[in-house]
Amino acid sequence: MANYYSDHPEIGFHLNHPLMERIVELKEKGYEDKTKYEDAPVNYDDAIENYKAILDITGDVAANIIEPNSEDVDLEGPHLENGRMIYASKTFENLDATRKAGLHGISMPRRYGGLNLPNTVFSMLSEVISAADAGFQNIWSLQSCIDTLYEFGNEEQRQKYIPRICAGETMSMDLTEPDAGSDLQRVMLKATYDEKEQCWRLNGVKRFITNGDSDIHLVLARSEEGTKDGRGLSMFIYDKRDGGVNVRHIEHKLGIHGSPTCELTYKNAKAYLCGDRKLGLIKYVMALMNGARLGIAAQSVGVEQEAYNEGLAYAKERQQFGEKIINFPAVYDMLSRMKAKLDAGRSLLYMTARYVDIYKALEDIERDRKLTAEEKQELKKYKRLADAFTPMAKGMNSEYANQNAYDAISIHGGSGFIMEYKSQRLFRDARIFSIYEGTTQLQVVAAIRYITNGTLLGIIKEMCENLICGEAVAPLKARVAKLIPIYEDALNYVKSLDNQDAHDFLARRLYDMTCELVMSLLILDDANHAPQLFLKSANVYVRMTEEDVCGKSAYIMNFKTEDLDSFKAAE
Repeated sequence: MANYYSDHPEIGFHLNHPLMERIVELKEKGYEDKTKYEDAPVNYDDAIENYKAILDITGDVAANIIEPNSEDVDLEGPHLENGRMIYASKTFENLDATRKAGLHGISMPRRYGGLNLPNTVFSMLSEVISAADAGFQNIWSLQSCIDTLYEFGNEEQRQKYIPRICAGETMSMDLTEPDAGSDLQRVMLKATYDEKEQCWRLNGVKRFITNGDSDIHLVLARSEEGTKDGRGLSMFIYDKRDGGVNVRHIEHKLGIHGSPTCELTYKNAKAYLCGDRKLGLIKYVMALMNGARLGIAAQSVGVEQEAYNEGLAYAKERQQFGEKIINFPAVYDMLSRMKAKLDAGRSLLYMTARYVDIYKALEDIERDRKLTAEEKQELKKYKRLADAFTPMAKGMNSEYANQNAYDAISIHGGSGFIMEYKSQRLFRDARIFSIYEGTTQLQVVAAIRYITNGTLLGIIKEMCENLICGEAVAPLKARVAKLIPIYEDALNYVKSLDNQDAHDFLARRLYDMTCELVMSLLILDDANHAPQLFLKSANVYVRMTEEDVCGKSAYIMNFKTEDLDSFKAAE
């Protein structure tokens, strides 16, 4: 029987990383739950076995329930009835299966009914479910919104809402509006305090809300009258049981049809403040978005994997000119690049998730006691790494998902353009990944300060210096090492251009080069530890990086600020 986890040992490999021991120790707080809860691990090995068991269950549900339902969900989609969103019928089956399998409340402490799993494992679960159906992964993974309520809500709110999410209720984050997409400072949904009822009332419209008719919403709204910027925005909790919010429209989208994207009308809807006033955008949405971006990176890796699977299976079967097309250089070049992007992108995803796990676990511990000086330094280090790596993981994997899905269609030829083949659905689903939760261009904006201030250059140099290579990997490391000064020269040249438009114009090229060097070093380290899984991909990915770094460097080094005029559209 198929299993979307155990069929791909590359996923489980990432549970073996040395940082996992520290992550488990912090997440389990010294295994304090072992005497309180039957399912709590007693030591590190027990925790890892528990993670593997949950991943195996998820792999089974994904392969044998969610994936077989995916075509019907894509064809039917959600629909609107009397102001309510109704999921596709097979989506209800998927939700029922994940609830019965206990796959909700993933990250929440056991005292609220959660599983207390680290983000790294949650990302693995997200990848597996996305490979089966990226649209359903959206619905299921939005349970991670509860992390923001856990971090910033009060204990009464935690007691009220978290057990419901752990039991399988759904969530959404209601941020964007018709006139406020990426520019969330323009949000105008109005929040006014109701003195009589001791609650807030929300009025206005939200648009492009994923899973918008969910049970519990986190809502960004303007609480400070007369303000027009982010300092007037607060975060609120809206419970569907209280009424006041209707679905006005469900978007008809290119892909991820199973994931309802709704336009909502708020009419005097009762809500409660989450955290402090005025910090909705400045603090809480940033926490929400960072988690969502890592979720999209995991979603992207799942589709990268499935697109590769579809392309490989077709190439093995399809015969042209008396030969299987997998033996054609043009085809196996595409497949090898698809696999290299998948393996390198996955490595970046899970390294980022590990960085997030450490600093988030330390922040959680800090709620109970003061951190030691060493712990404070550890928190600062890993938060900085997570902030630098998250926009790389989201941006690059969302682009790779699009590229792999495109190549899967190319391998299928004319059949790939026919609706009966899965590759067309993967292509349609993937297109949104580099748009929502911040376009790739916005990921560049988020990462560029870590590039231009030398943080990521320093990380690249440190990674290269610390990479101990076996005989098979050493020549590949030497090739990457030669690229670092080429990259550094390009970086310094861009910094020397005293022109902000030039910096912005060249930022994407610097971003790509940075990400590819980081991923090259990550995949080389993976190949050192598991050459049978990763050596081929490491060889291909290093060649791709050479091609790209040298090409982009040549472009940058020959660029002059006066060249900008030639790129501007005719007026």
